[in-house]
Amino acid sequence: MAKSITSILIGCAIDDGLIKSVEEPITNYIPELTKNGFDKVTIKHLLQMTSGIKFNESYINPFGDAASFYYGLNLRKEIGKMRLKTEPGKQFDYVSGNTQLLGLVLERSLKDKTITQYLQEKIWTPLEMEYDASWSIDRKKNGLEKTFCCLNARARDFAKIGRLYKNKGNWNGKQIVSQKWVEESTRLDTSEGSVNFYQYQWWLPTPNEDFMAEGILGQFVYVNPTKDLIIVRLGKKEGKADWWTIFTSLAKAY
Repeated sequence: MAKSITSILIGCAIDDGLIKSVEEPITNYIPELTKNGFDKVTIKHLLQMTSGIKFNESYINPFGDAASFYYGLNLRKEIGKMRLKTEPGKQFDYVSGNTQLLGLVLERSLKDKTITQYLQEKIWTPLEMEYDASWSIDRKKNGLEKTFCCLNARARDFAKIGRLYKNKGNWNGKQIVSQKWVEESTRLDTSEGSVNFYQYQWWLPTPNEDFMAEGILGQFVYVNPTKDLIIVRLGKKEGKADWWTIFTSLAKAY
């Protein structure tokens, strides 16, 4: 579910003027990828999973890219090896490399702050979270947050994230992230290779009705604004349940 929260922080950085636009090429922030042909890859492509990057998402292959990202000690070095397999903006391909690239874009835009410090400043403190959270990094010294995964927090605080977005970025009268960003992040958009079930690192079970953050082991924050409904489900396994159907069925009956 860290992917969805990374998206929120990208929106905050745009609100703060640290990032100009989702239409910016990522090489404005990661110039070393220019030589690898990434000058046509935009921040929006990363958000939409349409960048065309070559990335092995397998969670059972010990030599795949996902394994290197989870267990490696130098994410910046791994990012420097990235290549494209297709032209950006042509097709959806859910791979964690997109979100880790977003993380490096965010880190470069922050300059004198870490992503964790920005999370604390923009979300954890304003929402008066009940518990401390932690974000796994690749190494102890000068570490980079694993923005594609591994944000560790309690169910109550994940529910607050859901409430923030249910209320279009407003928290008890204070706008934490712009309404424009929340709406842009959760609306249906199938242009430039995008799909109707995913938008800006959020899943769309019923497009234009609900949205959710989803973790690999069956973690969910499901939000249906019209029904004023937020469901948080945490666990070590997804089990045999079809959670997408369960959530949408509960919303219909709510």
